[in-house]
This record gives sequence, structure tokens and C-alpha cells, in this order.
Amino acid sequence: MIELTPIINRPDVTVRVPGSKSLTQRALIAAALAKGQSVLRGPLASEDTAYTMTALRQMGIEVDDSDAEAWIVQGRGGVIKTPAEEIFLGNNGTATRFLTSVAALGHGSFKISGGERMAERPIAPLMEALQGWDVQIRSEADNGCPPLIIEADGLSGGKTILPEGKSSQYLSSLLLVAPYSAQQAELEVMGEVFSRPYVEMTLDVMADFGIQAGAAPSLAFFRIPQGSYQGTEYAIEGDASGASYFWAAAAITGGRVTVANVPVPSLQGDAQLVPLLARMGCQVSMKDGGITVQGPEQLEGIEVDMANMPDVAPTLAIAAAFAQGTSIIKNIAHLRIKECDRLAVMVSELRKMGAEVEEEEERMIIHGRAGGSNLHGAEIATHDDHRIAMCFAVAGLRVAGVQIEDEGVVAKSFPDFWSRFQESFACLPDRG
Repeated sequence: MIELTPIINRPDVTVRVPGSKSLTQRALIAAALAKGQSVLRGPLASEDTAYTMTALRQMGIEVDDSDAEAWIVQGRGGVIKTPAEEIFLGNNGTATRFLTSVAALGHGSFKISGGERMAERPIAPLMEALQGWDVQIRSEADNGCPPLIIEADGLSGGKTILPEGKSSQYLSSLLLVAPYSAQQAELEVMGEVFSRPYVEMTLDVMADFGIQAGAAPSLAFFRIPQGSYQGTEYAIEGDASGASYFWAAAAITGGRVTVANVPVPSLQGDAQLVPLLARMGCQVSMKDGGITVQGPEQLEGIEVDMANMPDVAPTLAIAAAFAQGTSIIKNIAHLRIKECDRLAVMVSELRKMGAEVEEEEERMIIHGRAGGSNLHGAEIATHDDHRIAMCFAVAGLRVAGVQIEDEGVVAKSFPDFWSRFQESFACLPDRG
């Protein structure tokens, strides 16, 4: 457990964040499937990306991560080796979804498993879409969740249907492997496509590696040409999700924080948190290719649809607890199938701090008070979720007695989060 010390002075700092987890994982998949060598510059080294690399190595892909700033991937043009052992991915939802489709490109028996929470996270829509491309895949527990058994023999291609778009990871997984199908692949998505920026990010990565997929404006239909990714040098943006905690810190303290390595425009939908903070009263500017947020004297509550940026909904919820008035964060039911039920957990942990919060099926309503005057310290349970730990660290900059349990969960996406937070805000005790 770690306890934060509220800061007195308004910060004025510049910080660099690690590479984007979302871009790193997509680039690893594209590079692994490409013909020839790729160099990934500025990647994220974390627990999640380590799981992805280990799995790719099990599938016969050489990945050299000895240089933290430039990983070298030797692509095999879509050739996938059958691993000797099961592929274990912890609670890495992105990799589980992506590598399920990658395994389908192989020829042989694959087992993909994960931790206890991963065995509760649904993957049936992806399974159904892969079955439409003649993939033999089943859930070992017959509940539509991992572990998965795949008797792989490639993708037939043609048309398949993804029965729902609530998790963009299902869609991205299918798109990434579609160029390697036996005939040109077509993909139809039923229902609303959530987290659209993540799908657009996938299409951008595919294009940078040489495959241009055709997409309907609604992202409900795709036609993906046959072909192979080409090895390339690929630069990875700083992680906008990780940056969100520093921007929110500026918002609630009235300070100024510049994140130097999230560009404008960004491929990451989570960078759109910044305009939301501006609506709450922050001043936003661009500085040396980065994004600066200056907090106001008083934040104001807002109503916002966050279907397209669920990973920063918890960050905004923290800011809303310090804002005057009611904030409504809606269209976030998909938070319930993340590393934990993030919607319920944010409500329960904010209530521990004295916040007045309502929970509904697809939204949370936060009745904030200026400066968080109704908030007090509490022990925050992270529920093995990195984003819960990091967003409540922001609250600890203003409220005494905020203690974060199991603070090491940040290793999933931001291993040196606490040291960078300390360098920026001097808010942690000296632990020797």
C-alpha cells in the first residue's frame, strides 16, 4: 500500500509518458505478420506487452527488445508456428483477443488461457466471427470466455459477421489477420461500434505496414484486401491513457502540466480527454509538439458520452469529483468487462472518499463540490486494475489520507508510474 501526500503549490511541470500500449500491441502484431524486419521505436515495455511478446515468440516470431527504445521484430509473412505449450496471457484482454485470431492463421492445436479475471471476460462474439471464416474454436468451459482451444488451419475468408461491436478489440483482432485469408475477407459488424478511435487506430497501423482496408463510414462493414504487411520502421506515440493522469492532476490542482510526447493530432482517442477538461474550465495549449493543460480556479461539472474513450472515463470521474455541480458520464456499460467492473468500482471507491455518486447500468452521475470539499482519505482497493490505481493517485494530490492498495498493478501499462508521479509532484513518502 502507498499513501499520497497532498501538494501545496500549484505544479508547473513537463513530463514524458511511456509509449502507447494500444499502439505497441497493434504494431507488434503487424510486425510479427509482416514480411521482413520491423523496428518499433518508443514502444511500451510493460507487463501486458511482455505477455504479447512471449506469446509471439512461442509462435515462432523473433522479437529483440534488448534496446528499450527500439525493438526489432523479424516477421515471417503470416507463418505461425504451433507452440509446444499453452499461451498464457494473464489479464491482457487486448492480447487475448488479438492473438486468438493470430493463432487461427496457424496449422495445429493452440490453447490460449489467462488469469482468473480473464476467464470471466467474454470473447464469444470474436469466436463466432472466426467460425464464419471456418475456424474451429471453442471455449474450454463452454461459457464464451477463455481458456480457448483452437484447431487452426488458416482463415477461409469471404464474408463473416461480428455479432456485436461493444468491444472494439474483437473488430481490431479480425482486421489485423484478415489480409492472410485464403480469399478476400469481408466483415460486417452488427449493432453500434463502440470505441471507434481504437478501430481507426488499427486501420492506421495496418496502412503503415502496407495494407489499406476499405471501411464504411459507419465502421459497420469492411473489405480487406489479400496481401502481407511489409517490415517497416514504426514510431509509437506517447500513451494518451497514461498522460490522462497528469492532465487531470493539472485540472484538480489549478497547476500546469505539459505532456511532451502525445502529439496533435494523435492516433489515440484518449487524447480527446483534453477537450473535455477544457469544457470543465481548463486552458489547453500546444507546446513543442506536446499538450499543456492549465487547471482553473474552479472546475465545472459536465455531461459527456464516453463510448469512444472508455479507458479515460475513470480519470474524468476523478476530475468530476472535484468540480462544482453534477457530471454525467454516460454510454460506458463496456467498462464492466474491463480488468474489473470499472463502472461499479469507480462508484464504490469514490463513495469511500465521501463523494456522492449514482450508478446506473451504462452511466455514472457524480454530484461534485468545488475543490472536492466533501472528500476525505480512504483505502482504495484497486481490484487488480492499473487504471483504478493511477486515477485515484490523482485524487491523493488534493485529499489527505488517500492510500492505494496493491500499487504494483500499474506494471500492466505504466511500470514507472509512481516514480514519474513523484518526480512531477513530490507527493509520495521517501521509501528509501
